[in-house]
Amino acid sequence: MITVQDWAEIRHLRISEGMSVRAIARQLELSRVTVTRALAAAGPPKYSRPPKPSGFDAVESQVRRLLHETPSMPATVIAERIGWEGSPSWFRKKIAGLRPEYAPRDPADRISYSPGDQAQCDLWFPAVQIPLGDSRSGVLPVLVVVASFSRTITARMLPSRTTPDLLCGMWSLLCDQLGAVPRRLIWDNEAGIGRRNHLADTVSAFCGALATRIVQLKPFDPESKGIVERANQYLETSFLPGRTFTSVEDFNQQLVDWLPIANSRLVRAIRARPTELVDADRAAMIPLPVVAPLLGFQARILLGRDYYVRVHGNDYSVDPSAIGRMVDIRADLQQVIVRLNGVLLATHQRVSGSGRLITDPDHVATAKILRTRFQTPRATEPEDTTLLRDLADYDTAFGVSFDTGDVA
Repeated sequence: MITVQDWAEIRHLRISEGMSVRAIARQLELSRVTVTRALAAAGPPKYSRPPKPSGFDAVESQVRRLLHETPSMPATVIAERIGWEGSPSWFRKKIAGLRPEYAPRDPADRISYSPGDQAQCDLWFPAVQIPLGDSRSGVLPVLVVVASFSRTITARMLPSRTTPDLLCGMWSLLCDQLGAVPRRLIWDNEAGIGRRNHLADTVSAFCGALATRIVQLKPFDPESKGIVERANQYLETSFLPGRTFTSVEDFNQQLVDWLPIANSRLVRAIRARPTELVDADRAAMIPLPVVAPLLGFQARILLGRDYYVRVHGNDYSVDPSAIGRMVDIRADLQQVIVRLNGVLLATHQRVSGSGRLITDPDHVATAKILRTRFQTPRATEPEDTTLLRDLADYDTAFGVSFDTGDVA
């Protein structure tokens, strides 16, 4: 069998130089039959080894039966079931070649996005410890919302992934960073939003106030939320490296300062920069409502003797003069406020994490005064004898005489 180099040389001498078969055979020291076959061949020669039987052939029918019943069965389990004793890596390679014949197909369509139609939402958990106070630190979620048409990224770190904080975070990003409301907000099955398109009551009210709609994707549908997933990866690789943070506020400030740079990048998928398309995207969105929706944690509880209220796992002190009365609690991303019939009882800066005790010294001082009053016994007042009347006066008034037993 001739080599590819000989085949190429034969064709060159015959076609370009016009040499005869006999002359080519003499020059290349090949037989005329070999030269004739090379000229008649449709392509270069290929080396092929005839197939030989292998140990896998004997068990292939068993493997196919197992894959037909359970296409996702791991190769190690299949090897155990059929008693395979050969090379594990070679067996895995053979299984990988057969598995696509039995695995279900999941085609991914190409998706096009219209201006103002949707924004994709997700939580990103940066691998960095954020100081939370009291020598504590932790990993907190970052809400990322990306306008699908313009690829404009908005993001903010939240104290928690609870429903009130997620709604406050979405309103903050739409109001302060995006400046309009997309007609659809795309989420996965995040517990704080809802499960299987059954939204929480407060989430439905939020959508109604903004005149938008939240769409929760089905499981195993990453393509429909791929834009925000890539944005998370971009934040991970371009924003996070080399940075240190002293608090949640510091993280958000650095993020806000960096986002204009991120939104000025050239996105290859759309061959444009988000800053060039965001105006058209925003113009097709729904305007922000005139009145902001009622958001955040809300509760009405009976204030106990310890004069603390719990909000998202942390305890905040309240003026103890309201002990035993119903108080109203409101908390957003920045503050925790407690009122009694509209009267302000406590204002605290919202803290992240859980298990922390936030105390106002004025509340402790008031509690000490009230405790001293309670523990001091009350002085006994002298009995007022001026209000006492002789019982004989009543006898005279009703005409009763006990000497004669007669009634006048």
